[in-house]
This record gives sequence, structure tokens and C-alpha cells, in this order.
Amino acid sequence: MRRWNGWGDVTTDFPLTPMALAFLAERIGPGRPRPDATRAVALAAVPPARGRFGAGWRTDAEARLDHARGQSFPDWIAMKSGRFGPVADAVGCPETAADAESMLREALALGATVVPYGGGTSVVGHLAIPASDRPVVNIALAGLNRLTGFDPHHRLATFGAGVSGPALEAQLRPHGYLLGHYPQSFEYSTVGGWVVTRSSGQQSYRYGRIEQLFHGGRLLTPQGPLQVGTVPASSAGPDLREMVLGSEGRLGLLTEVMVRVRPRPAQEHFHGVFFPHWDAALDAVRMIGQSEIPLSMLRLSNELETETQLRLAGHEKLMAWLQRYLGLRGIGDGQCLLMMGITGTLAQCRRSLREAMVISRRCGGVHVGKAMGQGWARNRFRGPYLRNTLWQAGYGADTVETCVPWSQATPVMRALERTAHDCFAQRNERGHAFTHLSHVYPQGCSIYSTFVFPSAGDPDADLAAWQSLKAALSATIVAHGGTISHQHGVGVDHAPYLPQEKGPQGMALLRAAAAALDPEGRMNPGKLLT
Repeated sequence: MRRWNGWGDVTTDFPLTPMALAFLAERIGPGRPRPDATRAVALAAVPPARGRFGAGWRTDAEARLDHARGQSFPDWIAMKSGRFGPVADAVGCPETAADAESMLREALALGATVVPYGGGTSVVGHLAIPASDRPVVNIALAGLNRLTGFDPHHRLATFGAGVSGPALEAQLRPHGYLLGHYPQSFEYSTVGGWVVTRSSGQQSYRYGRIEQLFHGGRLLTPQGPLQVGTVPASSAGPDLREMVLGSEGRLGLLTEVMVRVRPRPAQEHFHGVFFPHWDAALDAVRMIGQSEIPLSMLRLSNELETETQLRLAGHEKLMAWLQRYLGLRGIGDGQCLLMMGITGTLAQCRRSLREAMVISRRCGGVHVGKAMGQGWARNRFRGPYLRNTLWQAGYGADTVETCVPWSQATPVMRALERTAHDCFAQRNERGHAFTHLSHVYPQGCSIYSTFVFPSAGDPDADLAAWQSLKAALSATIVAHGGTISHQHGVGVDHAPYLPQEKGPQGMALLRAAAAALDPEGRMNPGKLLT
């Protein structure tokens, strides 16, 4: 069963050892835990539904509450406090694409605003229900979860847009194929959600971001269906797939997705490499990325994240042995950990590892084998569960991410962490900030920073503190010329910063597209475009 006011399955946790809790107290100070509101309290605040809806719609308080929020920090505050704010008047639960089309027509005929719902994992406010005088509905796509077409000759698979990551891969596995798109939200996020937020997976270095994997699809708009894609490439004007990618529900309801799949690899391993300091590690990762060695992942943690990972991992004796070994190899304080994904045939894996390690050793890297990497792989989707544990201990946590040229990687990383510490200091608080490079390109890299801080002990104070932090971090990204989002999309949280990235003409083009397909602004208003 999925948690109604947090992340993931209720039977899964990410416990912290006493050593890990002591580390947090040392760096941040004591947490301020407070009891969560009960589900009964949250349900009691759900207002009566407006409007009359036909078969397939749910108007009960439970369904409406469970689709009202995602996983952004404001969503968390709302869920934990039981103060959900606006909820939809009905939740449509189509079982087929035809059902979804019928429900969209019905909602529009009733004059309703439509907020699409996939896996509920958005961290930037894509699911926020607008306060409106007209009815608001969610159309939840979880029922559209089947493989409806598989073509090994062309290496294409067609799915309902509501299929989750595990269900998608499970349906490809008997055919010997995979998609290979693994965002941290993989267990719950959906292929349709990946497309409309321009998602990246942890192994996009090999398999590609979602824009490389998205072959085509069917978008239901208020003006009628729009089919995009179907050919490998075209120079016949702008690619309409690009209008669907990153559209965040503003143009319509994506019900069908065709993706480019590939045979499952024979081998896959993850290896750990330690570097003596950040500059050496950054040089190594840049050179590996620009050498076009066919790896599947390069994930580099800075010194603060490396220390945090090792301290939170527990296993004190094992960690002590590791540090003794690294010390003998000339690596001490300031060490940085690189996780490399090695995927392919046995011969390809051996060659890729050998070539990557030639560069790594030139930069002082020490290979520590597969054990640490395989441990990371086993727990790769458990990371979000740590947010539950931190909250219970009285700490909040959030992330920001961007993408910059190589020359800006260190300045932006340091500026983000410094900005966060300045924000905490203004409130006489301490916070803990750490960063990794999650994706690597020949021209630059993505920067993914995490911030852990004591709860204020009050929902309004927590929200105000987060708003101050988010605004300062976003301003820092914009000032350094980074994108406001590399992989989380725009939603509500990033919408104020999009015009600075796209420019007035770019924003005019986006608004024109929305007006052409949704002239009354009924589809997910307030997201992407303010």
C-alpha cells in the first residue's frame, strides 16, 4: 500500500543508524519532530464535490484527496499538516484510451478545468489544484498501463501513458528488451509523465534522455486528438514531438506513448572510483565523457556528498577499513566518489572499464571495485524513502538541479551550497548542503544539490523558509546562466524563472501553442506558463 502523506510503500523504510543521526545533529543541530495530521483530519477538510459526473468518475473524499498533491516540498507540508488546500471535484479513472477521450470531452462539456495525474511523483508542483469557480477534475491514467504494441523489427513499443517504470520493464522483459529509463522516481513515475516533463534517467548516458526515447504518441487536446511521431527522422518543419515533450499537461492529455527500445544487455556492473579532491574528479569525468567511452552512467559526488553517503551508510568497521585503504593510496580528506555504470557484452564491459580507468588513474583515481557500486544499484530507488525518515526525525529536505557548461560546474556548485548556507544563517539555523553531477555531456554536466535543514516546527514557518531558500537558489542558477531545470520540469515552482531562460519571443511561442490547442486555458493552468 502506498503512503498517503509521504513517499512510497508503507512497508519500506530507509532507517538511519545512531551514527547517521549523530552526524546530522553535529552538522545541523537537533531536529524538531512533530506529529503528522491524521488521515481522518485531512479527509474532514475535503469540501463537497461540485458538478454531476457519469460512470468512471470518483467523487468520494478519499480519491480526491489522494490525487491532490505530488512530492514537492509544499506538497509535503500540506500532506503532513493535513492542510491540503484545493482538491479536485472528481477523479476520472479511465481503463482505456477511449475512456480517457470520453472523460476529457465530458469534463470540457461541464466547463471543468483538467489536471492530468500520472504517478504523483512531481517535485515542482505539477499537480497543484487551482482554486477556481468552475469545477476541477483529475484524470488519473493508472489504468492505461499496458503494452499495446511491440515491434522488434523496428525496436518500438507502444504503451498506455499511465504505465509505471517497473510495469513497463516487466512487460518488455519477456521479449528480451528494455527501455532503460531509470529516474529516481522509477518505481512510481509513468512513461507519460516522463515525456511531458522531459525526464532524465540515471543511465541516460547510455540509453538517452526521454527525448531520445520518445518516438511518438497521441495527445488528446480540447481541439481534438494530435498524433505525433511515427518516422525515425524528418526535416518536414519543426518536430511536433517537441511540443509534447515538456508540455506538462498544458496542451492536452497524453494517453499513448511509443518508445524506442533495445535488447537487454548481457552484463551490467557499477564500479566505485575515489579521487583525492574535487578538481581531479571533475577533470576525470569531463575527459571520460568527452572520450565517448560507451559507459551507461557517470555519477560524481562532491566531497560533502561523499562524506555524507559514507556517514549515513553505517557499517562502521567496513568504512574504517575503506578509509585505511584509501589513505594508503594517497586519498584522505576531500575525497570524491565516482559511480560508473558499465553495460554491454563481457568484452565491451572490460574494454569500457579499462579505458575509463586509464583516464581516472591519470587524475589520481583509485578503483575500489564493484561492491560499493552494486550496493548503490540495489538501493538506487530507495533514496526518496530517506525523506520520510528525515521528516520523522524533525528535518526537512529538498533538491535543486540545473545543467551548465563544464567551465561553470564548480562555480555553480559552490554558489548553490553557499547560497543555501547564507539562507539558513539568516534564520540563525544551520543546514547541510551537498552535490553530485547526475548526468554528463561532452559540453557540460547537470548539477544536483540536496539540502537538509531543521524543521521550523510549524507548517507556515516551514513553507516560508522553503520559499526563501527556493527563490535564492533559483536566482543563483539564473544568475550563472544555468537552466532552471535539467530533469524535474517547470510546474509551479519554476514557472517564474522560465521567461529568463526562453526570452519574450520564446514565451510567446509557447503561449501561442497553448492557445491553439486549448484556447480556453482548461488544461492544467498555472503550470509551465504563468
